[in-house]
Amino acid sequence: MTSTRAAFIGAAIALLISGAARAAEDSSAGAPDPAAAPLAADAGAPVLSAEEKAEKDARKACKTKICGILASKDPVGDDVSCDIVKTWREADITKMLGGKIDWPWGKAVCQSKLEVKREPLAKAMSEGSYEVVMPAQKMRCTLARKAEGEPYVVEVSMAPKVAFENGKAVTASLNWGEADAPMLVYALIYAGTGLDNSANILGPEVVRMVNEFTTKKCAEVKGELPGNTGN
Repeated sequence: MTSTRAAFIGAAIALLISGAARAAEDSSAGAPDPAAAPLAADAGAPVLSAEEKAEKDARKACKTKICGILASKDPVGDDVSCDIVKTWREADITKMLGGKIDWPWGKAVCQSKLEVKREPLAKAMSEGSYEVVMPAQKMRCTLARKAEGEPYVVEVSMAPKVAFENGKAVTASLNWGEADAPMLVYALIYAGTGLDNSANILGPEVVRMVNEFTTKKCAEVKGELPGNTGN
């Protein structure tokens, strides 16, 4: 496998996991979310469309729900069930790739239904050692074509596992399942997910993202969590 091919596969996988590993966040590593960019601070920041604003609001609501469970460590209550949609503009994807390879499509819209049981989340924060095993999460990404024609539709599933010690993620794996996509895209997804399943290449990145979420990202919504007094 050439380095260019490997990088392209990595980019395709990174795009897909944005809907799950970062589903509840308002920003993404290496590709600033236009929904998170303060317009006042950067006159060149893109203006959100109505659809992008709705996506941002939904992600924030989901993030607040998860962070509330992590903060309370209370295993009793509603589970997490969020419909997540994330639009990646072509410019965002190009920036994520760092100019190393070309992105052959236009914008991408990824959506998933994030389903997480409350009890494992609470125990991950309260017990000395605990492994969160998520049920299979299915993602669907629509890749716009630059030429005329219907967009490519990619569907893939994963069943992530994250091991915690003293409230901090230490290991993780995505455990990719079946994928469905047009042949051109399927070949890349199949090769990339197979490689990750065997070598767990993305595991360390998932650990980093989880720990960033439980600290930095949850701190951003601390004042909106249930029972918060503002202190």
